[in-house]
This record gives sequence, structure tokens and C-alpha cells, in this order.
Amino acid sequence: MHIAVSGRAADADPPQHLTALDHFFTQLGLGPAVVRRDDAPKLAPRALDARQQKRYLRAVERRPLARDRLLFYSGVRIAELVALDDDDVPLSARKGKLIVRSGKGETSREIPLLDGTARISITEWRTDCASWPGADTPALFLNRRGGRLSTRAVDQLMDELATDADILDDVGALALSAHILRHTLATNLLRAGVDIVVVAELLGHTRLDTTRRYTLPTHADLEDAVSHLPTDQ
Repeated sequence: MHIAVSGRAADADPPQHLTALDHFFTQLGLGPAVVRRDDAPKLAPRALDARQQKRYLRAVERRPLARDRLLFYSGVRIAELVALDDDDVPLSARKGKLIVRSGKGETSREIPLLDGTARISITEWRTDCASWPGADTPALFLNRRGGRLSTRAVDQLMDELATDADILDDVGALALSAHILRHTLATNLLRAGVDIVVVAELLGHTRLDTTRRYTLPTHADLEDAVSHLPTDQ
């Protein structure tokens, strides 16, 4: 039986859970488990580069939807976005915040919402959907039938935005999702010099190792590094 482990689990000597598995498989007559270590990823999670971010924001301007701005400026997970109630996004004339009441691991956090266009788009959304079916329910984002917006619907909207903004990956496939926008926010903050502990709090990470992935180089970083090598031309 072959088992691959990665991260801290592979560093233990020996990991207790692997000792238990070894005993279990030996009792079954399968022999001891053969452990192979898989190294952690050496590249940062995929994020939008500067040009793609500009194209995304221009596409959002052409179809001003509050949820699309919230994903870009808050980095919330898609499940957290659709779970938002109207009371979770209090706004004032000069600032606002987004309250995630049940994040991953049942944690809660508050994310400042300082972008003026994001606040305006939420106010406009609230006005527009006031006459929709379901407007009397707590949900912030509704579908046309009056139910809470689903994660599947948001995924479809992300595909539409990717097409509109021409955001593609290296093989020409659509390359936009709520998670990529989350990666983009984290990458932007860390490269701007924001403390990693602050970024972890904004993202709702319980372990700094998770946030630290965004400090790893990207493919673009590697290409830029190699571009500085001398050539024979």
C-alpha cells in the first residue's frame, strides 16, 4: 500500500497516523505501508495579473453588480458571499464593512469595505432588488425567483465575466472564479507589504502557512527572472 504525504505530516518522525495505518494494513495481511513524500507546491496559487485585473474591473463597470465588486475587494469565499444577509454589510457615507458570520471552520471575521464604487454598487443593488420576489427575506443577494443566490449561479456569472474581460489561462480556457479573485486580493496585499498576520485575518485563515503560499513566486516571476539572463543576440 503506497501513501503520499505532504507538509508537516511528512516531517514527523514517524507520524502517529502513519504508524496506525502501518499496523492496520499489516493486520490485514497487506504488508506495511510504503510512504512517499510529496513536496508542497513551490508556486503561488493562480491570481489575476495587473492587466487582467484592469480588464476585470472594466467588465464589472459595464455590468455593475455588487457581488462582483465584493469578491474583488473583500476576498470572501464563494460560500461566504452567498450566505451574506443584508445586515452583514452595514454602510455609511464614507466606509463600510462586510461581516462573515460563519466562515470556514465556523469562524467569523469583519472585512473593512473602503472602496467607494463597491459601496455605491451595494446601495444601488439594494434599491434595484427592493421590488424583487424575496426582497423581504434576510438574504443580500437574490436570484430572479426570490431565492438566495447559489454558488453555482455565481460560478456561471464568473464565466460570463471571464468571457467579457477576455481572461484566459495559458491554454486558452476561461480563468476566472471567486477563488481566483480571493487569491488575487491576497497576492495584492502581500506584495504591497501588508503584514501576513493581517492578511490571514482578512482571509479567515487559521494557519499562517496557508497565507504564506501567496508569497511564493508565480510563473510570471520565474519568466521575469530568466529574462534578465544575457543572450547571444
